Amino acid sequence: MPMPIKYREMIPGDHPFLYKMWEESPGLTIRKADTSAGFTTFLKRNPGLSIVAETQGRIIGGILGGHDGRFGSIHHVVVFPEYRKQGIGRQLVTLSLGRIQAAGIEKVHIFINKDNLEGLNFWKNQGWIERLELTMTSHTF
Repeated sequence: MPMPIKYREMIPGDHPFLYKMWEESPGLTIRKADTSAGFTTFLKRNPGLSIVAETQGRIIGGILGGHDGRFGSIHHVVVFPEYRKQGIGRQLVTLSLGRIQAAGIEKVHIFINKDNLEGLNFWKNQGWIERLELTMTSHTF
């Protein structure tokens, strides 16, 4: 019998567990913003929008959700491989998007590395549209 999955708001103390998951997830890029300090700042700026999935007190998945007041953003959606294909990722997305929408945000973006075909397929299967007409540019400090 599968163990029950509990979903709760992400807290700063979750960082070490999530960071390890991110490191072990092919296709996910870790940046300076993913340090413990950057993670905590993101959660404080976007209270209640990031969610973790747990079973037996162990984090098995997570999603970083936020917004800038105009557009929402999703970052680092990850579920441990042994828990995939059970709807956990979809539930994390549903919960975070519901909270982002409740904050008055009407459009949400996620950035996916071009070589992350598994991630791209996940989002397409959720009804998200790949924006081929756009080019993203960035500036790093």
